[in-house]
Amino acid sequence: MALTADVFLTTIDWRTDAACRDTDPSLFFPIGTTGHAIEQIADAKQVCFECARRDDCLEFALTTNQDTGVWGGASEEERRIIRRRRRAERQRAS
Repeated sequence: MALTADVFLTTIDWRTDAACRDTDPSLFFPIGTTGHAIEQIADAKQVCFECARRDDCLEFALTTNQDTGVWGGASEEERRIIRRRRRAERQRAS
């Protein structure tokens, strides 16, 4: 899906209020999925779970195909699962 003006404007709105705004961005982009990265992912998700804009963030990540990092409390693999599920639901509906 293309990045539209509506998505961009929504992006500006939620990022202004996001709990991660004052957090080191590297927390949300761990290297790997084992060892220290597991703790880092859990720490990033904790910030997300305390954020009132979590759903907006996750939807932005899904809409703009963010394939790395933690967005809206979802890891890379969790977002892949959501995308596959949504794709399957769209195919069943058509």
